[in-house]
Amino acid sequence: MISTKINFIAEVSGNHAGSLDKAHALVDAAATAGATSVKFQTYTPETMTLNLDKFSVVSDHDLWGGRTLYSLYEEAMTPWEWHAELFDHCRSRGVIPFSSPFDPTAVEFLEALDVQMYKIASLETSDLQLIRLVGETGKPTIISTGATELDEIDDLVTTFRATGNSDLTLLVCTSSYPAKPMDANLRRMDLLREKFEVKVGLSDHTLGIGVSIAAVALGATAIEKHITLDRGSGAVDGAFSMEPREFEMLVAEGNAAQMALGSREWEIQPSEYESRRLRRSLFIVKDVKAGDKVTQENLRAIRPGEGAPPKYLEAWLGRRYKENYEAGTPMGAELLE
Repeated sequence: MISTKINFIAEVSGNHAGSLDKAHALVDAAATAGATSVKFQTYTPETMTLNLDKFSVVSDHDLWGGRTLYSLYEEAMTPWEWHAELFDHCRSRGVIPFSSPFDPTAVEFLEALDVQMYKIASLETSDLQLIRLVGETGKPTIISTGATELDEIDDLVTTFRATGNSDLTLLVCTSSYPAKPMDANLRRMDLLREKFEVKVGLSDHTLGIGVSIAAVALGATAIEKHITLDRGSGAVDGAFSMEPREFEMLVAEGNAAQMALGSREWEIQPSEYESRRLRRSLFIVKDVKAGDKVTQENLRAIRPGEGAPPKYLEAWLGRRYKENYEAGTPMGAELLE
């Protein structure tokens, strides 16, 4: 039986749309939906990029086409002065607050807030200095692997472990928004688990819960999904985020999927005992007298299962009954001469 509890991560990202009240509402929505943890992002536009027009998203991008990186991060950032208040709110609701730092100053800031774990975003997997700093905190760390080559994953795992920190989870991730299920390639979780001997999971940018449930069935220990109060609100990540009711369904069905994996041992479950009692078995279906032959007309396989297994029917045809028996008598070898 798999017993590791799944970490259902509600990613706030920029879906607060610049409103602290909305950020608090997202924390409440995530907690009510059953999230294990709520993740924020800790950066400023200046720690991410330069305010230059040439640093922009390609014009035909589905969500952010033509926008400069600076303006995008300026809109999506979670102000650092919000963090302590939001972390306290998470803890009061029984969920773990944590964040993705994007530079050394963010790590220092989060350490001052006594963050319990870290997340490295897919586009930071080449920043080995950042990964080293996070590893040196000694805290559990989750790293997404979207848009990352396997040899780069090897480098980051080596860098992380060189700090003496072994608590690492790698997430399969398709770094497109929204992602297509056909691009998920969830069997890569097996590759990451076996090659790097780590816990694995999924950072899921697809719509719906199907891909995440499949990941649970393949052994994911963490599922990360963006959460929004209203997918149509126009928030920067809203179009590929889950609304609270969907997140609640993800948690419920994800936990059900994990429990359903169960054991490889073949055994009838206690919940099946009554069904087994009602299976077909051999019954005398017409009154018979001593010496009468067993025939297809007086012995049949019917429900319930109080008689001998149906497999004996053919072998007993033509033999004789030992005594008189009424219809409804369960059949057994002891009733034959």
